[in-house]
Amino acid sequence: MATEADQARTKRRSKIEAWLQDVVTRLKKWTPGHCQRLFHEKELVELCYRARETFWKDNTKLDLEAPIKICGDIHGQFEDLLALFELNGWPPEQKYLFLGDYVDRGPFSIEVIILLFAFQVLYPDKVSLLRGNHESRPVNMQYGFFMECKKRYSVNLYECFQLAFYCMPLCAVVSNKIICMHGGISEDLVDLRQLEKIERPCDIPDIGVIADLTWADPDASVTGYQDSPRGAARVFGVDAVKSFLKMHNLELVVRAHQVVMDGYEFFADKSLVTMFSAPSYCGQFENAAAVMSVDEKMQCTFVIMRPDLKKKNTADAK
Repeated sequence: MATEADQARTKRRSKIEAWLQDVVTRLKKWTPGHCQRLFHEKELVELCYRARETFWKDNTKLDLEAPIKICGDIHGQFEDLLALFELNGWPPEQKYLFLGDYVDRGPFSIEVIILLFAFQVLYPDKVSLLRGNHESRPVNMQYGFFMECKKRYSVNLYECFQLAFYCMPLCAVVSNKIICMHGGISEDLVDLRQLEKIERPCDIPDIGVIADLTWADPDASVTGYQDSPRGAARVFGVDAVKSFLKMHNLELVVRAHQVVMDGYEFFADKSLVTMFSAPSYCGQFENAAAVMSVDEKMQCTFVIMRPDLKKKNTADAK
């Protein structure tokens, strides 16, 4: 028989799950005009703490199994995130891995990260969130998230988000074949067990494994590794990708971090693919967004969401 303590824990867990489901329901009914009436700040603070606890329970490197859908940068484009789920299926019916950069640039970073945090806490086996370079105070202080939190709620809420960001995992391996991260590969990562030694919470430095996993870029003109023009991490060439995959007995690198016009773009003879999931990025690009589906047989397909250029051109003409 269940003890009173067990019954109390079950009741408390059910109450928390009901609250998280309500958070999701409210966000599904979201409109820009009443976004400030959806939540009390204390709810969002609570969600940040629960997300941080969930990240702490996971390793820095996640080990996931296919089938799974992999998504790139979202950058505060909440309406496009809702469209992504409508097109590809909602958790927990579908399993997702997001590669980071949830905040900054777009107008509704708070809604993006709240929805993803809620799904990740509700369904930790179905939704996984990696850390991008924008999940870092020095970056999101400058590119919109700090001011969004300050204007809409408070600096305290902004700090609570940072507590969660600084505990997020940095990469994932899908079915022992596909390695995923936000930025790119690292010359310094010679054994994936190195990642177990990373102590969290942590900031993102300018050099080293953590920097490369969140900041690095592929560059076809480069041989091996070189310093990045971004001022953080490195860029890497075709030979570096193939050497990295052989060293770790992997078959594919999936990363995000760069706008690609079709939503996805291959590199190094299709041994690396860049994903981007924010269409019409910042309203300044005419890029599509993509979601990569990996099935049980490790076959990869792409769902493309193309922007409505006719609608955009009409608006530009007014």
